[in-house]
Amino acid sequence: MEGTSRKTGFFLVITGATLWGVGGTVAQKLFQQYGIDVNWLVTTRLLIAGLLLLTVQFLMKDRSQIFGVWKEKQTGAQLVVFGLLGMLAVQYTYMASIRHGNAAVATLLQYLAPVMIIFYLVLRRQTVFRREDLVTVILALGGCFLLLTNGSLSGLSVPAPAVIWGVLSGVSLAFYTLYAIPLLARFDSLVIVGWAMIIGGFALSFVHPPWQIDLSGLTAEALGYIAFVIIFGTMIAFWFYIESLQSLQPKETSLLGSLEPLAAVLTTVFWLNEPFGGFQWAGTAAIIGMILFMAFSKKPAAE
Repeated sequence: MEGTSRKTGFFLVITGATLWGVGGTVAQKLFQQYGIDVNWLVTTRLLIAGLLLLTVQFLMKDRSQIFGVWKEKQTGAQLVVFGLLGMLAVQYTYMASIRHGNAAVATLLQYLAPVMIIFYLVLRRQTVFRREDLVTVILALGGCFLLLTNGSLSGLSVPAPAVIWGVLSGVSLAFYTLYAIPLLARFDSLVIVGWAMIIGGFALSFVHPPWQIDLSGLTAEALGYIAFVIIFGTMIAFWFYIESLQSLQPKETSLLGSLEPLAAVLTTVFWLNEPFGGFQWAGTAAIIGMILFMAFSKKPAAE
C-alpha cells in the first residue's frame, strides 16, 4: 500500500511541476502570438483557479476551514497581505517577465528565490551562512550570469525589462515562501492559496476587469491555451504538487519540483523555437544544479 501511495505521489509531483513549466510557455505564446493582455490573464487565472481550489477543499477536505480562516482579524489581515504582496506579486511579476522575455528565463530567474531567502535569514540571524549556502549562491549567481549574458560582457542577451521583472519575481517568491509559513501551519494549503488567488485577482480586477476583453476574435486554439494556463498550469499544477506531500518527503517533492524550469526551458526552445546559446544552456544547468543541491543538502539548524 505504501509503495502504491509513493508511486501516486511521484506521479502527482512530476505532473504538477511539469504543468507549471509548460503553463508558463503557453502563456508566452498567448502574449506574443495572440496579443493577450498580461493584466487580464493574471486576473482571470487567479480568480478562476482560486475558486476551483476552494471547490476542491469543499468537496474533498475540511470545508469548515474555508470561512474559518476569516474568523480571527489577525489571520484575515495576514491572508490579505499574503494575497496582495505574495500571490499577486509572484503571479504578475512572473507573467510580466514572460511577456518581455520568455518563459525559460522568467522561470529560472524566479528560482533565485532560495538564495534571497538564505541572505534574508542570515541577516536576520535566524540561521548561519554554511558552506552549502556558498555553493548554492555560486551556482545561482554563476548560472544567472551565463543565462542572461550568454557568456559575453558586452551586453544582456535577454531584454532588460524581462530581467527586472524576473528578479522581482524571485523577490516576490521569497516573500511568498516566508510569509506563508504561519498561515500554512494552521490551515490547509488549498484554503490559504485559494483565498490568496481570489484576493489577488479581485485587487487586479480594478486595474483590468476580467470581463473587459473581446474574445470573439480569438481562435479555438487560443481559447484552449487560455483554459490550459488557468486549469492545468495553475489550479491542477498547484493541487497535485500539494497532494504529493501526503506521500512524499518535502525533500523529494522539492527535488522533483526542479522539473518546472526544465519543462519551461525545453518547451520554450523546442516548441516556440526561442534561440538559446551554449552558455545559456550552461547557466540553465547551473541553476537546476542549485535546486538539486538544495534538495539533497541538509536544512539549516535554525530557520
